[in-house]
Formats: sequence, structure tokens, C-alpha cells
Amino acid sequence: MQETSLSDSQPTQQHSGNARPESAKALFWALSMLALKGFGGVFPIARQVIVEERKWLTNKEFLEEWAVAQVLPGPNIVNLSVMLGNRWFGGLGAFLAVSGIFFFPSIVLILVAIFFEHIKDLPLVAGALKGMGAVSAGLIAGSSIKLATGLKTHPISLWGALLFSFFAFLGLVIFHLKLIVLLLTLAPICIYLTYLRIRELPGKQADTSSEAQSKHSEHQS
Repeated sequence: MQETSLSDSQPTQQHSGNARPESAKALFWALSMLALKGFGGVFPIARQVIVEERKWLTNKEFLEEWAVAQVLPGPNIVNLSVMLGNRWFGGLGAFLAVSGIFFFPSIVLILVAIFFEHIKDLPLVAGALKGMGAVSAGLIAGSSIKLATGLKTHPISLWGALLFSFFAFLGLVIFHLKLIVLLLTLAPICIYLTYLRIRELPGKQADTSSEAQSKHSEHQS
């Protein structure tokens, strides 16, 4: 039986994007670097690395994967890393992806926690933390706007998808509803409308194609 090393592991599934990890080891290191750069929330960095830098997913694919990761129990980035690792390298890829997310950041977190105990009361540190919070909010807002471009091809249209996003925003920010309540109310409606729209599309495309063929035949005659 021929042994396969970790670095020689090859992707097990095809991917519709422009690129993919060369090996499970490469996936581990890429997600390790991603996690180390994820100050103030990993969502903006995750999108930048996975979509813009590595080009493992398109903007639309990342939006779909992140939506699933957000619904599942547990941290979103961990769920996403499991899905990506399993997509390309099976169980080994999922394990290494999660290890990459946790291993080095855990070491840094322990060291920072020990050091922070001695400087947390300094005014400079308190001001820096407030500034980092503002920057993090800006990064998340900017990434959300970029991510919304993936909704252009959504079956219920961009404006329909944004309308559901607006309702979710109202529920969370204005009415302080729990996330599970919003998921159980908005998600089924959006899924059903999307299903109806997808079911209508083949018929409309067929009608459009027939009309085009008829016009072409009339033009030739």
C-alpha cells in the first residue's frame, strides 16, 4: 500500500472557483494566518482571504457558505473551516482546518492574556481598545457591503434579498428579538419564495428561448 504524506494530499472534489488549496497542509497554514489576522472579528478577514486573496470561493459562494455556517451551532468561522476542509480533503481536511483556526491563535491568546493583566488599567490601553472597536465595526460594515454584491444573482432579486436583510436588522437592533426567533420566521419565508422563484425560472427561460427561435425563423423567412 502506497503511503500518502500530508503535504501530498490532493483535493478530492472539483471547485467552481478559480483556485483551491494545493494540499491539506496548505489549507492548515492559510487558515492559521487568517485566524492570526482576525482582530476584532474574523468575518472581514475571512472574506478578504478566501474570496479576494486565495480565490477559493466566489463572492456568491462565500455568501452561501457563510449563511450555512451562521445557522449551525458554534462559531461561524469554525463551521466554515470544517465545510471547506471537508469539501477538498475530506475528514483530514476538516480536522486540519479547525486546527489551523485554533492552534496558533490559542497560543497568542494565552500570552496576551498574561501580559494584559499588567497593562489593562493604563489609559492608553483603554483608548486603544475603543479605537480597535470602531475599526472593527468599519471592517464588518465594509465587508457586508461587498458581500451584498453576491445577491445580484439571487432568485428573489437583489432588492428582495436586501428587504429580508432589513427585516432581520430591524428585529435584532430595534425590537431586540432573539436570533432563533428571526431564523424561524424569516428563513422559512425566504426559502419558500426562493423555491418558487427557482421553479419558475426554467419555464421562463424556455419561453424566452422559444420566442427567440421564432423571431430568428421569421427573420430568415
